[in-house]
Amino acid sequence: MLQRFLDPQVLHGISSLDLVAKTVVDGFVAGLHKSPDFGFSQEFAEYRAYTPGDDLRHVDWNLFARTERCYLKRYRGETNSQLTVLLDSSNSMKYTSHSVTKMDYARYVAASLFYLSIKNQRDPAGLIAFDDEVRNYIRPSTRAGQLYRLMAGLEQAEPAARTDFGKPMKYFQEFLRRRGIVLVISDFYEQPETIVKAIEPLRFHGSEVVLFHILDPKEIYPEMKGPAILVDMETEQKLEVIPDYVKTTYRAKMDNHLEQMRDRTRAAGMGYHLLETNKPLDRALTEYLSLRQSHGGM
Repeated sequence: MLQRFLDPQVLHGISSLDLVAKTVVDGFVAGLHKSPDFGFSQEFAEYRAYTPGDDLRHVDWNLFARTERCYLKRYRGETNSQLTVLLDSSNSMKYTSHSVTKMDYARYVAASLFYLSIKNQRDPAGLIAFDDEVRNYIRPSTRAGQLYRLMAGLEQAEPAARTDFGKPMKYFQEFLRRRGIVLVISDFYEQPETIVKAIEPLRFHGSEVVLFHILDPKEIYPEMKGPAILVDMETEQKLEVIPDYVKTTYRAKMDNHLEQMRDRTRAAGMGYHLLETNKPLDRALTEYLSLRQSHGGM
C-alpha cells in the first residue's frame, strides 16, 4: 500500500499538487509506524526565541506577559530546520519517456517535502525556481498560507530557457541569513566541477546542502533500434547517432558523469542522491527527515 502512495505513475493521475503532497506524506508517515527515530513526538521540550517569519500561533503569550520577551514552545521532534528548495525549471526538465516528466517528478518531490516540513514538522520552508535566471523566490516561513504559496510557486515553475547554476546560487547567498537544509533539485546537465563550485558556498553559513539528481530512466539506460538524431532541449544542438554510440560512448559518458557528480559533491561535504522518475519518492522524504534530525540543535 505504501508503494502505491509513492508511485509517480499513480500520482500523475491526481490533478491537484497539494493533494499529491498530502497523499504521499500521509502514506509515508503511516509507513514509518510513528517511529521515534524521525521525531514525531509532541512532548514539550523547551522554549526557543522568536525570529521573524515564525508562526505566531506557537508563541507562549503567558510567558510574554510575564517577561515581555517573545518565545516559542518547542516540542520533542521539532528542530525548526529551515528548508529551502532550489528547483531547476530549465527546458531539459520537460523530458520524459513515460507519463511523468522530470519537471513533474521534481514538483512531486518538492511539494511532498514542503508538506512534510510545514504540516508535520512545523518548519519554515521556501522556494527558489530558476533556469538561467531566478524566476521566483518565496522566502522561508511558517506563516499562514505559506504552503499554498509554495504549491502555487511549483505550479508556476514551467520549464524554459537554459540552466545557469551561478546566478540562483549567488542570489540565494544574499538572502541566506540562517542555517538550515538546502535541497537543489535538478537534472544537473552541467560539468560536475562547475556545479560544485556554484553550490558549495551555500555550505559556508553552516547549512546542510543536498543535491537530488532527477533523471528519466531512458537517459541513464537509453534504447535505440536504429540511427537517430538527438536534440539538446536547451541549446537545440543536434547530434546524429547510431545504436553502437548509445551502447558504448554515451553509456560511458553518462556513467562517468554520475560518478563524478557523486564523488565531487560528497568530497565537498554535500549530499547527493540520484532519483529516477519511475521510482517511488520515499528516498527523498527519508533523506529530508534524516537531515532534519541532524539539525536538532537549531
